[in-house]
Amino acid sequence: MRRISVIAIFFLCALTLCGTAAYAQVRSEDVIKFDKKVHDFGDVLESDGPLTCTFVATNVSDKPLSIYEVVPSCGCTDVKWSREPFRPGETSAIATTFKNEDGPYPFNKFLTVYVSGLDKPVILKLRGVVHSKKKSLSELYGAHRFGDLGMKETDIKIGNMEQGESKSEELTVANLGNKPLNVTFKDLSPNFSVSVAPNPVPAGKTAKMTLTARSDRSLWGTNHYYATPVVNGTSYAAGISAWTVTKENFGSWSEEQKKNGSQPVFDQSTFTFGTVQAGNAVIAAFSFVNRGKDVFRCYKTDSDSPSATASPVPDTAPGKRSSFTVKIDTSGLPKGETVIMLTLITNSPSRPLINLFVTGIVR
Repeated sequence: MRRISVIAIFFLCALTLCGTAAYAQVRSEDVIKFDKKVHDFGDVLESDGPLTCTFVATNVSDKPLSIYEVVPSCGCTDVKWSREPFRPGETSAIATTFKNEDGPYPFNKFLTVYVSGLDKPVILKLRGVVHSKKKSLSELYGAHRFGDLGMKETDIKIGNMEQGESKSEELTVANLGNKPLNVTFKDLSPNFSVSVAPNPVPAGKTAKMTLTARSDRSLWGTNHYYATPVVNGTSYAAGISAWTVTKENFGSWSEEQKKNGSQPVFDQSTFTFGTVQAGNAVIAAFSFVNRGKDVFRCYKTDSDSPSATASPVPDTAPGKRSSFTVKIDTSGLPKGETVIMLTLITNSPSRPLINLFVTGIVR
């Protein structure tokens, strides 16, 4: 559940109501592939000075490409790259320097990369944590422990993915003890894997843990995955978790198929229930018409609040109108203004994710 301003709601609703959004475009992975999209510098010191890394792009298309612009998210990052075309199979590099001159703080910087042949830019990320003085491994990685295996966090966002893809996230873990740690995992969720390298993890050293989720057509929207660490033979039931958001993949669709896909247009994207007494149930209703040329289908409805329960969204033929409801249990909501966001995961090329809102005041 989210508590945001009325102005923000208005802006989000304006975006959501736009039923004539641009159709899905060519996937970047079918044109250009980077050796990585995230570079994690880890824990660094102010005294380390500027931090550098390089992203290497490979042309996987059938025609020459050019990286014609790279825009950093702030002036704290410098970039260098070549605008010269590179042919299929060839590579081109983007060299980055994070100035590291703003003091101790966690940083998460973005590079927006514009590539010929793509209507949408590719986003690359630089991240890390700057410290004023050196800290021990226990100070850095002692927040969550599985025996002598230390982690900064145990609930990890892997990111968004489309059907047919897999998505990975890499994080640093540490051996806080004085002997090597052999780390395995059991009771893993389907379509989920976790690995550690090097393994065994040397005493007093760090290692990389990689979490990978694989898409499955039975899994849509937000999905959570779990694994139980086994460290030197001891299981830790508290475990680790990860989550992703999965949507439809239109990468293999022709432009004609996309144009002829379903196109839901909602009468309104926000249902406002006014003021109600805590404990009273609220029923929110949403209606829409399918203005596309294919049957509209909603694979799943996610909510950011456990107080909301949505009825199934009917499959809707072209030109037909449908509706569904959402029941809100206000007894579980905090008093005051409340905003609940619903996300529909759909088969519409123009609107694969649709955000709807339920708002009101609970007394």
